[in-house]
Amino acid sequence: MTGRPLRIAVIAPLRFPIRRPHAGGLEAAVWSEVEALRARGHEVTVVAVTGSDHVEPGSVWEMPELGWDADAVRTDKTYPPAYETLSVPKLRRALETLGSRAADVDVISNHCLHALPLQMAPQLDVPMVTTLHTPVDDDFVRAHRAAAGRGSTFLSVSEHTRREWQHAGVASTLLANGVDPRVWTIGPGGDDLVWFGRIVPEKAPHLAVAVARALGRRLTIAGRVGDRAYADEVLAPLLDDDVTLVGELTPRELAVLVGRSAVALATPAWAEPFGLVGPEALMCGTPVVGFAVGGVPEIAAASIGMRLVGAGDVAAMADAVEAMWGHGRDPHFRRAVRARAVDRFSLDARTTALEEIFASLSTEAAPAELPA
Repeated sequence: MTGRPLRIAVIAPLRFPIRRPHAGGLEAAVWSEVEALRARGHEVTVVAVTGSDHVEPGSVWEMPELGWDADAVRTDKTYPPAYETLSVPKLRRALETLGSRAADVDVISNHCLHALPLQMAPQLDVPMVTTLHTPVDDDFVRAHRAAAGRGSTFLSVSEHTRREWQHAGVASTLLANGVDPRVWTIGPGGDDLVWFGRIVPEKAPHLAVAVARALGRRLTIAGRVGDRAYADEVLAPLLDDDVTLVGELTPRELAVLVGRSAVALATPAWAEPFGLVGPEALMCGTPVVGFAVGGVPEIAAASIGMRLVGAGDVAAMADAVEAMWGHGRDPHFRRAVRARAVDRFSLDARTTALEEIFASLSTEAAPAELPA
């Protein structure tokens, strides 16, 4: 810990609970931030969906589950009407409570994908640090302009993301996501390919299947289904004895799977703002071959054992995997891959930087417990 313990309120996204197994990379990043800050002695209040770790049931900080109708088509890109009618009013109440107890809160760490925290930032009298995890969101930009930037500081998870938001008029500081090397431990490698992430069109695991078929290699796919229609209509018909879907795994279970694989595939079909898959696999010593989109090239440039090809180029990806294959079981190579990943993407380093940012914004108030 750097300096005195801080009183930090973390506002999570309101789609999924913040717990393991993680619903996606955003939820994993927020959970890791909370765990790391608590481990360093900071008092962390979490505003998150019911069922989240560290959220007291029945408290003002507990947000409702998304109220989907029984016949609704659920995707990771849409919200039911109850999001605006139930979730957002509950978030407003939580923010108002934080504002009314401003003397007891040093800083707000905002990861919410709704613009309300930015809209209310000037009224709260508590510094707010918003991490930009996504491409430019027009509602965020409008809220920032309406508030004239008062009360808000911004961080971006990649230089690509920072530049995009800068162009839209939102200045931010680069602070990449971090990975816990105590969870993502080195493995021995193996003879199979692995793909892990959310099962959604924009992550495109079907392209990983095409690569595996081209090479005649086995592929294991791990992840939560975030788009049922895509999973059933596109991915499921491709599964067989050589291409298996093992579903949602905890981080430690994923680390074992990835660490026992020869190469990890990253196939984003969108401009991925960061892409935790790369650092997580590299932390396990497993080489990565991916598409050069969004912030992914920044990860590759800082790493050993990560090769990129053009977006959607299955043939080039297959060639790159073949060239990388011999390294998959090389213990010296795997140790070098992990060492560089730990050096460049460690959660500890990110947490230290975050502490320094929070401390610079916080007031010198005595610790106090936030009421439920």
